[in-house]
Amino acid sequence: MSDLMYYDEEEEWNCAILLYNAVLKEICTKIEILNNEFKMAHQYNPIEHISSRIKSMHSIARKMRIKQKELTVENVIRYINDVAGVRIICSFTSDIYRIAVAIAKQDDVTVLQVKDYIANPKPNGYTSYHMIVSIPIFLSNDMINTKVEIQIRTIAMDFWASLEHKIYYKFEGKAPDNIRNELKECARIISFLDQKMLSINESVNNYQEDYSPPIIEPEEPSMPTDMEQKLDSLKPLFGSIAGDNNLPKQNI
Repeated sequence: MSDLMYYDEEEEWNCAILLYNAVLKEICTKIEILNNEFKMAHQYNPIEHISSRIKSMHSIARKMRIKQKELTVENVIRYINDVAGVRIICSFTSDIYRIAVAIAKQDDVTVLQVKDYIANPKPNGYTSYHMIVSIPIFLSNDMINTKVEIQIRTIAMDFWASLEHKIYYKFEGKAPDNIRNELKECARIISFLDQKMLSINESVNNYQEDYSPPIIEPEEPSMPTDMEQKLDSLKPLFGSIAGDNNLPKQNI
């Protein structure tokens, strides 16, 4: 543990890290399952890359100084929402909203905050979609809802954000005006690029629909092939035990 935190809180911080690591595993698993479903159902992979991290103690301490809060475990949990963070990189802006909706409507996900910097970019040109969500973490004798930040952006947005982040720390947040102006112009170009790439992708999809060969219907009705219908029929089996249903249930 870093000496930035009080030594008498080391055990509390280790417990917090346990929960933050657990919530990263939970949300990354959910995202991977959604991505696999998209690939199976639509033959399309909306997610290019997923990364996760626990915020470093130096970054946490810096953020607490900005918020003018004492550096304690309780204050970190209360005032810093992105100690645990996941970044999802997509091909197109339409994928961003599709994934955000799919995550938000899961029963055990509580959306605490949304910041849509795509619809409302930051003054410096930054664009991304941010969600703070809470997910239950089940321990041996307890359940604790734990916060995690999800950032969803396109490849182009991520390229811009990575460069801006390096420049920010290079100049300690005080980059020269000409560099800030160039960055803002690059953000405008990247936004235009994302729109053009999305438009091209939609044109390709429409072309495939217009010019795909006709489907010859079989004479006899075929079995349902829709993935949702198949999953519906299998749902009861996933939660059942094979064997004699007349056997008495035993408590664990």
